[in-house]
Amino acid sequence: MALLQWLNEPSLLFFATVFLVIFLNFIFRNNPIVRNRRRALNLPPSPPKLPIIGNLHQLGNNPHVSLQKLAQKYGPIIYLQLGQVPTVIVSSARVAKEALKTHDLALSSRPQIFSAKHLFYNCTDIVFSPYGAYWRYIRKICILELFSAKRVQSFGFIREEEVAHLVRRVSESYPGTTNLSKMLGLYANDVLCRVAFGRDFSGGGDYDKQGFQKMLEEYQELLGGLSVGDFFPSMEFVHALTGTKSRLVATFHRFDQLFDQIVAEHADPDRKNVEHKDLVDVLLDIQKNESGDITLTMDNVKAIILDMFAAGTDTTFIVLDWGMTELILNPKVLEKAQAEVRSVMGERKVVLESDLPQLDYMKAVIKETFRLHPPAPVLVPRESMEHVTTDGYDIPAKTRIFVNAWAIGRDPESWEDPEAFKPERFMGSSIDFKGQDFELIPFGAGRRICPAMTFGTASVELALAQLLHSFDWELPPGVAAKDLDMTEVFGITMHRKASLIVLAKPRFP
Repeated sequence: MALLQWLNEPSLLFFATVFLVIFLNFIFRNNPIVRNRRRALNLPPSPPKLPIIGNLHQLGNNPHVSLQKLAQKYGPIIYLQLGQVPTVIVSSARVAKEALKTHDLALSSRPQIFSAKHLFYNCTDIVFSPYGAYWRYIRKICILELFSAKRVQSFGFIREEEVAHLVRRVSESYPGTTNLSKMLGLYANDVLCRVAFGRDFSGGGDYDKQGFQKMLEEYQELLGGLSVGDFFPSMEFVHALTGTKSRLVATFHRFDQLFDQIVAEHADPDRKNVEHKDLVDVLLDIQKNESGDITLTMDNVKAIILDMFAAGTDTTFIVLDWGMTELILNPKVLEKAQAEVRSVMGERKVVLESDLPQLDYMKAVIKETFRLHPPAPVLVPRESMEHVTTDGYDIPAKTRIFVNAWAIGRDPESWEDPEAFKPERFMGSSIDFKGQDFELIPFGAGRRICPAMTFGTASVELALAQLLHSFDWELPPGVAAKDLDMTEVFGITMHRKASLIVLAKPRFP
């Protein structure tokens, strides 16, 4: 819930209770002993803050933009007091490299966010699990079993089949317009569901019946909306008063029931033998055959499934949706990308994954999309496990660390003409998004880099290449580029508020 909404809460009891507790905490924090200890630290620059709430009021409705503006004024590393939570914001490639590479281990834990605890079975998933033996174990499972290069390659036939379904859906809308955002959402969802669960959910309208889109939107908002209650951890009752807890419980139950259904299908003794194991099969086999000190409970399995479902679906959709939007807004870039794909394909209608290594310009388009529109604009927060010094400043233990990937992608220190969509900047450049070049870190870097990066990239590249090859794209009659609503919806991931409605003319009968 946004801060302004919270401040407009009509309940007088709510205000009185919250004010009393925070006021007592404020008095304690201003104890001379506490103040003197803080003065001994060389904390990063900090904007002026208000009593009690600190710098919370400066986050605004689009925190990634607000934090970028603060960084432009105070520097690439700043210190904010967000309620009760000491927080450091990193907004440049140089500082991100020091934080996520030099101090990667010390900054590899996660804060225990209230919403993540409720949605992810007490933070036992790969994304939100705190650093420790359990997290190392499930990360190993993800890297070696779930998202290895061999495993990702083995699912190539699913990507190719679902791209064919995407092309058919778009073709059927012509000569009318198509809601490309919805079509891309169906594609991303079906690829993930088939790979992870062994079945898709779009047939017979199940995507709408299950309410997947609504579930994902709630997930994004609840996890990434920087809820006020998360900045006052000593007062968890705030989540109940603001309605956040009831929303979390409802969303959790919807996901939990879905995963119970999926696990039951996989455990059914009458289930037909499957030719290709899906990711739930792999997880259940691991759980069944474990013999070490750490074992996976069924809740642990479901937590990892939620990571795959929510992150895998949303990231693919967001990159494709923003990428197609930028291409349609930049006709010369679109024309050049189509020319490349069509020169490689010739008269052949279907793009194969073996064609992708030849599409250098299209891959530059994807990198440029990641730069301007990283799926997670502010990377999932880290928490320092010990005191470190970064860029000459002290970061005490138990400090929350936010890396503003959106601001880093638009930093003029790293990018020429940073607001313009120019894939050419990546032609002949060695900069990639795999965590080694800190100017471009949409998947993070270091130990906490997204382990499904290869899987997500493969789903994006094939779909984009086929869309460029199979259709000629333009905006509907009477709609100009300036008419497109480019409003961003901030959450743990960031998509466009409005759907992309386009005219897609098929090239092949």
